[in-house]
Amino acid sequence: MPAVGSPTSLATVDLMEATGCFFPDVHTNAEKMATLAATAYETLGYDAIAPYFSVIQEAAAMGAHMDWGERGRMPSVRPSPATDRYLYGEPEEIYIPADFLERLPARTVLDALRILKRRYGGEVALVGKVFGPWTLAYHLFGLDNFLMLVLDDPAKLRRILDRLAEITVLYAHAQIAAGADCLTLADHLTGDLCRAETYRDFLLPVHQQLARRLPCPVMLHICGRTLDRMPYIAQSGFAAFHFDSKNDARAAVAAVAGRIRLIGNVNNPDTLYHGKLEQVDAEVAYALQAGVSIIAPECAVPVNMDSRPLRRIVAAARGIDRATA
Repeated sequence: MPAVGSPTSLATVDLMEATGCFFPDVHTNAEKMATLAATAYETLGYDAIAPYFSVIQEAAAMGAHMDWGERGRMPSVRPSPATDRYLYGEPEEIYIPADFLERLPARTVLDALRILKRRYGGEVALVGKVFGPWTLAYHLFGLDNFLMLVLDDPAKLRRILDRLAEITVLYAHAQIAAGADCLTLADHLTGDLCRAETYRDFLLPVHQQLARRLPCPVMLHICGRTLDRMPYIAQSGFAAFHFDSKNDARAAVAAVAGRIRLIGNVNNPDTLYHGKLEQVDAEVAYALQAGVSIIAPECAVPVNMDSRPLRRIVAAARGIDRATA
């Protein structure tokens, strides 16, 4: 039976309404986070539960200035209103607080995993999530500030990656101890911003080290166009790669040549958001025929979409009667 399970967020407002667990409260309330996350299994019928919905828990725990969003909007990191700058400007400023894992944004995910382990351990896959050093640098240094270093100061960029990777490792091990069966590692060196050679030269060596240091299956996630770097991603040592609908599924399978499993890649902004159920069927069929191992939305789903197209993915993958999906 084809596997269906998203390594990223499946939270929608209608699922929030069904559970009474709403953004932004779920980002800092473990019971609500666990309850909302469980709808992936209980309501949608997916083979995995992933309780970390946003992209900012580590940055918030490090002390970055936050906009926690609202019911229909994800949280985000902002420059400090007092200084108009991000948390760090130099790699030597990076310091992991001794109580990092006890700070509320970090602890909430850990406690949610413990709750889910008690309720669902051994029944359904529990997916932790951590952010890699490239994405952490966007949050803690600012995207433009960090990307300029690719050309202006590659040595400084590498020092940043080395230091931030320790946050990834620390939080990953804590989530495994809390009950995660596997991890999503999101690290957004996307073709929409950087060349494939940038991934090869800067991030691939870091990912290979992370793959050796993380003692569970790891699913790398990168949004956007990634086909040109998939041959490098296949050398990372990770178990799987979660990829975007901007990349053709057949071409992606060919690019990785069996060296890493693929997860994806049903389109979010058009197919799912607009509820195009027949298009869901077609995209799922195409991905399965191409050889994609786990069927999933391409990324965190739009919060304001109806959840019915998410159930349709399961129906399409498993040949369930469409009238009941």
